[in-house]
Amino acid sequence: MKKVKAGVIGVGYLGKFHAQKYAGMEGVELIGVVDVDPVMAGKIAAECGCAPFTDYRKLLPLVDAVSIVVPTSYHHQVALDCIEAGVDILLEKPITTTLEEADDLIKRTDAKKLILQVGHLERFNPAVQAMEKFLTVPVFIESSRISPFKNRGVDVDVVLDLMIHDIDIILSIVKSPLKSIQTVGAPVVTATTDIANARLVFENGATANVTVSRIARTTIRKMRIFQPGSYINVDFAGRKVMTIHLTDEIQANGAPGQDVEVTSFPASDALKDEIAHFMECVRTRSEPLVSGRVGRQALDVALQVMAQIREGQKLEVYRQVAAALHKR
Repeated sequence: MKKVKAGVIGVGYLGKFHAQKYAGMEGVELIGVVDVDPVMAGKIAAECGCAPFTDYRKLLPLVDAVSIVVPTSYHHQVALDCIEAGVDILLEKPITTTLEEADDLIKRTDAKKLILQVGHLERFNPAVQAMEKFLTVPVFIESSRISPFKNRGVDVDVVLDLMIHDIDIILSIVKSPLKSIQTVGAPVVTATTDIANARLVFENGATANVTVSRIARTTIRKMRIFQPGSYINVDFAGRKVMTIHLTDEIQANGAPGQDVEVTSFPASDALKDEIAHFMECVRTRSEPLVSGRVGRQALDVALQVMAQIREGQKLEVYRQVAAALHKR
């Protein structure tokens, strides 16, 4: 099997893990890593047995595929240069900062028949993959993604940092267009929103209530899915799926009987699975599970949530100002 020549652009906190996965993957040759910090580039290159670069454009003629793990504001330009060089792309989420940028990348990769995969990592969580066989017609979904504050990823709103994961999963399981959005959110420790809630209502009547926070004291990553005759509880962090199916048996309290099944999974490496999937798509020229269009769809909803939160925050400020003036 011919080895895929790969590279990683951006080897900060997350990018270095991309480099490590490529370096240890069969059928892949990690050619080089790139970082604007030459010390970081050299350190990760030495650890992974490849060449260091500070200018990603010098790496592109040497590789077939790259992971782009740079700040979101640079996604579009870096990806454009990769497309121009004919290189397949695994682009960390969110795909871009705007829908116009996302549409541009999709159009250009389509024209050149290149692979564009977006790094929605939770799609490769075994619990997420396992719940698919239990899905019928979800009518209500409740998700919580709560974590302690970390001084990374704070260049973007918590909606793009965390909520977009759940938005992507929800859009993949509710087979209906989105009808309306109701939101609330607030900045607490950064200049952007740090805690948010969105209520997504779909045209088929399904509703999703999504809560995210990056200022909690504990970590919670769970999703509950209610559907006719059954209920699914997904614990992303604990890698467990609990399903409850109602039976015809009537209990003493008059409630229907329940069949409960809990499926647990051993520790897995979702990032390795995501990159392995990308490499397979590169070899077979097949569409990724999370294509550019899928990433664009999640971004569209996330941007609507963010815009509505900002508008709500402005209205609240106006109310506070008006109340203060009225007291004078």
